[in-house]
Amino acid sequence: MSNPLPPAAALAHAARLLAGHGFPEVARNERGDSLYLRPEGCAFCLRLSNHARTARQRQRRSDILASLVVTKPTSTDGIAAMVAAALRDFTLARARREAQPSEATSRK
Repeated sequence: MSNPLPPAAALAHAARLLAGHGFPEVARNERGDSLYLRPEGCAFCLRLSNHARTARQRQRRSDILASLVVTKPTSTDGIAAMVAAALRDFTLARARREAQPSEATSRK
């Protein structure tokens, strides 16, 4: 078992792992504590942060399908497991979203 990484280092490690899975960083917030990663050619993002999103943030950014949040020191094995879960969540959410009829063609 590896020594736990502090949250900032754990987030950096998670970002490197996600980049290796085809999720490069495309944006970050002004404070630098939230990164947005997106596979090439995809309209949706995966969010990597040290805090959970608020309801208002979820409402404003519907393009974020999954979040990976690190709030405490975490081992590299733990980070790898969190990355795997975030990738799974992103893939499932993307499949659901892409299977929905577009709003332009739906009747209200």
